[in-house]
Amino acid sequence: MKIKKLVTVSGLAFGMLSAMSSASAAPWSFGIMSDTQWKQNVDGMNPETVAVGIIEQLNQEFINHGVKFVIQVGDLADKETDSTNGYPENRTMDTRAAAAQTLYDAGICFFPLRGNHESSSAAANEMPLLFPQTGGEGYTCGASNFSSPFETLQGLSYSFDYENATFVLLDQFTRKDGTNNNDTSNDNVIDQLDWIEAELSDKSARSHGFVFSHKELIGANHTDTLFGSNPAYNPDAQNEFYRILEENGVRYEIGGHDHNHARSIMLSPDGEHSLQNIITASNSYKFYTPKVPSNDERYNLPAFGMLREAPISQELYTVGYYIVTVDGPRVTVDHYASDNGCGGTLGASVACSLTVTPELEMFKRETFGYSLNGREFRIAQGESYEVVADSYKGTHARILSGTNESTVTIMDGRATIKDVNTGWTSKYDAEPGCNGDDERKLASNILSLWGMGDLGEEQTDTYVLSMSYDKRPLHLGNGAFTLATKDADGNWVNAVDMNFGGNERFVMGPWKSGYELGTYGVDPRTKTVWAVINYEGDFAAARDIALVPVHRKERWHHHRHMAFR
Repeated sequence: MKIKKLVTVSGLAFGMLSAMSSASAAPWSFGIMSDTQWKQNVDGMNPETVAVGIIEQLNQEFINHGVKFVIQVGDLADKETDSTNGYPENRTMDTRAAAAQTLYDAGICFFPLRGNHESSSAAANEMPLLFPQTGGEGYTCGASNFSSPFETLQGLSYSFDYENATFVLLDQFTRKDGTNNNDTSNDNVIDQLDWIEAELSDKSARSHGFVFSHKELIGANHTDTLFGSNPAYNPDAQNEFYRILEENGVRYEIGGHDHNHARSIMLSPDGEHSLQNIITASNSYKFYTPKVPSNDERYNLPAFGMLREAPISQELYTVGYYIVTVDGPRVTVDHYASDNGCGGTLGASVACSLTVTPELEMFKRETFGYSLNGREFRIAQGESYEVVADSYKGTHARILSGTNESTVTIMDGRATIKDVNTGWTSKYDAEPGCNGDDERKLASNILSLWGMGDLGEEQTDTYVLSMSYDKRPLHLGNGAFTLATKDADGNWVNAVDMNFGGNERFVMGPWKSGYELGTYGVDPRTKTVWAVINYEGDFAAARDIALVPVHRKERWHHHRHMAFR
């Protein structure tokens, strides 16, 4: 991959959006789940090759999170027909449809895609009947503007709007009439490109776009992709797809198929456009092991003379799901995972094929995100964070010092990068803390930072964050200005008080090289506050923030989110 592309600011048109105000609508969320195949129903919990035992546990997770709807990225069953009950023509997708009833009963909608395990024309005709919501019929939870490219893909490839976001779900399999584009399923996205562009370009510049498919852009195990039998297939169509998504502000293309959690930055074959591909963790009986060397090296390097994938994170052999929270221009994704039930621990699970339903115990493993009013920085291992700088409505923020010291590699030996994103909330739109008037202490707008940590860790590299302050508001007290963040109870506290370790020490004046973790200060000459910290989150300049003991953050993998017992 062209590494210089990664360590500079992303090519997205952030400048046009930087003046955008924070949205006033309340935050809302949706869930994402992956392939739900099952083999033999040994324990009686997984009829007709559908992983109902896992589905029901995930349904409860989504209910607990209060999501508006759930999207599944394909492979609803392992086989389209199940002969184990003595009826060889018995269809299986109705079993998956019935397993969504728990969500419906809780007021949560369900929007599925087909996968390669239900790729026939028979399944294409079943899909809109079993899930009429894919065509805007029945229970849609307020989603609107449903569209499909043409009749043979009606309710298979579809888009819809919800609040301030547009969703595009892409079906690449045999169509209702038994045909494929150019008589091959490898080309089945090509004749949908104009429709994809029309749907995404029709959304407001203040809206988010999310694109889903079953097959990924470049997989770790599977060679076949959204565009063909290997990652080098259909390069012209790939170039167009990447261009459409990037120019319309889509940050994430989300798929399944590979049965492992992975996030990577992908370049188009011509190297002109990029986006983040998210492969979702397995919800199935099986887990795949990545190929060595990678599919990127095996196919893209010979075909295009360059690598196209830069991995951000990877976790193998786990069951997982995703909660996406949309808060105006800001999007935050929380990834939760459980051991697969075959032994091992998170981060060191084992490959296996499940025969009985595991008892899932979910842990938050990763948080990442972006904002339409922020910027993106792709930083390789050993590179400085000092490129991270952004401003919003008179507030300026930058990282003064710090290095990506991660040594994490994925299974095939490639080093990960950091995808650091900034975002902003106006201090006037901030929700009050528990004491009701914390926001009156803010002397800047609120900066959000994502992407500083490694998978499974809240603690980041040590870095120095600086923010400007505005001393004009008359309601501010007479105390010193401080870099602040919110504690677990939602109150603004001194930023260094939330560090992992370090000694707290105040300095009047600018930051200097050599200041250790926990040092913080104010520079009246430049009207900035700064602090040496080792976590990410939301930050602001504030006044009258006392340095008091607070409950420090717990690492995600030490905090049990939900256990099913």
